[in-house]
Amino acid sequence: MAIKLKYVLFALLVMLQLDLSAAFVKVGTGRMVITPELPFYLTGYAARDSMATTKVHDLWAKAIVIEENPSSRIVIVTTDVLGLTPAVSEAAAERLKKKYGIARSQIMFNSSHTHSGPMIWPALSVIGDYDAETIKRFTSYTVSLTDKLVAAVDMAMQSLEPMQLSHGTGNAGFALNRRYKPGPDAATGKERSNRSDHDVPVLLARDAKGVVKAVVFGYACHNTTMTGEHNSVNGDYAGFAQIEVEKKYPDATALFVLGCAGDQNPMPRGTLEYTEQHGKELAAAVEKVVDGKMENIGAPLRSAFVRTELPYQPVTVETFQKELQEGTKYEKRRAKLIMEARDKGWDLSNHNYPVQAMRIGNKLTILSLSGEVVVDYSLNAKKQYPGEHLFVAGYCNQVVCYIPTERIIEEGGYEPVSSQMYYGMPGPFEKSVEVKVNAAISTVMQKVGLHKK
Repeated sequence: MAIKLKYVLFALLVMLQLDLSAAFVKVGTGRMVITPELPFYLTGYAARDSMATTKVHDLWAKAIVIEENPSSRIVIVTTDVLGLTPAVSEAAAERLKKKYGIARSQIMFNSSHTHSGPMIWPALSVIGDYDAETIKRFTSYTVSLTDKLVAAVDMAMQSLEPMQLSHGTGNAGFALNRRYKPGPDAATGKERSNRSDHDVPVLLARDAKGVVKAVVFGYACHNTTMTGEHNSVNGDYAGFAQIEVEKKYPDATALFVLGCAGDQNPMPRGTLEYTEQHGKELAAAVEKVVDGKMENIGAPLRSAFVRTELPYQPVTVETFQKELQEGTKYEKRRAKLIMEARDKGWDLSNHNYPVQAMRIGNKLTILSLSGEVVVDYSLNAKKQYPGEHLFVAGYCNQVVCYIPTERIIEEGGYEPVSSQMYYGMPGPFEKSVEVKVNAAISTVMQKVGLHKK
């Protein structure tokens, strides 16, 4: 009897050791409404010239804190806005570091990039000619947004309780590459690029009773189902998807993380009905994963954060002087910003670019890239780390311009060239941008324990 008991205890010990990475960790969630007081100018479409006066549904800042111990955490903050500025995300991160000891590598901010959300000043200031009173309102909103990001994390920290994490991947098909293949058909737009990432990664948290308490999910597609002629506050398809997931799991907080969607548009688009349709399709993909077989994960928690410099192509003073005299209104506004910056002696040769990785239980890695990252970065990362479970996110920490690949820079077009004007950047990036971003990706992946195959 004693021998049998010994073998039973040994077997249990082995099982516990094998499943250590799937043990319970502490999880908490928080949320704050970030809908602006109407009327308010929305951002994302330069053609809009009036303030929004109505809303379809509220916008949210949501947070999830995953804690192994007070020194080992992962914090994800999602926002239903076009993009956070470095000033907003870094200010919130610094306050949370002082308050809770959360290291910069441990907290990731993501923007859904809804084009039906408020202006986050001074991002995309070139798209409008705003008076002093309007800029004052923009600034007031931006300050309050920073406060609410911190408040959402406060709520999450205060609600920590033991939970079981699990992950899985689904699929949604409404994302379509908006660029056309180079060659004879490019000018007529007959043949689109076929590069898309239809994965729907899901990170789930259940409490000790098995109740779903948090659902973090992603998709690589622009939140532009609502086009420029629409002028009402809403979270686009991501907003509707979160609403639908929370209907299905009423005790849960649903957090949407946008993937590498720089060159991806939802199709069809242009109506509120299509927006809701895409949201329901994405929610259904999430629910299929949650209700299916998922893999449990837990400790250890690891994270890494680095910055790299992305060089711009050389530009001349004469270029901007010409734009000031002969350019469009957008070119004139951009040229004014650049000339003023040059006059002050500011360095306009490089863009400071953050890259981040978070790894949960040696099984799931969240790769966080900043800016409007084109889908190739996600597809390439998954090729470079085959067999690994990657949750690749774009639009993280700051959204100040597009991040193209060498191929897209060579092809030209909106993402690598003309979009830089609307973002107030001096010009396109050098072709080396892809090499530099990939080197930063390799660095953070190595720091969390992953190496290229």
